[in-house]
Amino acid sequence: MNEMNSNETCDIILDVAEKLIYRSGIAATGMDRLVKTAGVSRKSIYRYFANKDELVIAALQRRDQRWMQWLQTEVERNQSTGERLLGLFTALKAWFGSKDFRGCAFINTSGETGDPHDPVRLLAKAHKQKLFEYLLQLCKAHGCVAAEQQAAQLLILIDGAITVAFVTGDASAADNAQAMARTLLAL
Repeated sequence: MNEMNSNETCDIILDVAEKLIYRSGIAATGMDRLVKTAGVSRKSIYRYFANKDELVIAALQRRDQRWMQWLQTEVERNQSTGERLLGLFTALKAWFGSKDFRGCAFINTSGETGDPHDPVRLLAKAHKQKLFEYLLQLCKAHGCVAAEQQAAQLLILIDGAITVAFVTGDASAADNAQAMARTLLAL
């Protein structure tokens, strides 16, 4: 197998694993289901990943990178620093209305693990830290006096909106969170 085909196979495996994990969870994403959905052999999967845990981590790392890039791209479309802060929730509302929205992959998969030191939980924690750092950057750019505190509060608003939208199926959770952010940030 040449390098390009090898990379394509790995990408297919990761794409399918990410979609299945996001749609159904880690436990429901068995290797047989992955093999069938991806159209690759079990041997191909184990060529790239030593075990299912390694595959799950790689798929979630990929999701982290893609999701953060998506959010930043959407937010940066706004001109002013205040519009960028509020644009967080505009982006979330569009995501909430998408047909494949299933909540936060990192909250969902963390709920499947009991051990706070499990690699999935540690990856979820790193994702939330990365999101907090981005929010802190936005708050500082806007000149927020208590930027760290406000970034932490925005993180709670974001995760709360994601969870409410997922559980209730109501994309307007983003509007409610945005209204709260306006009050929080005096925008």
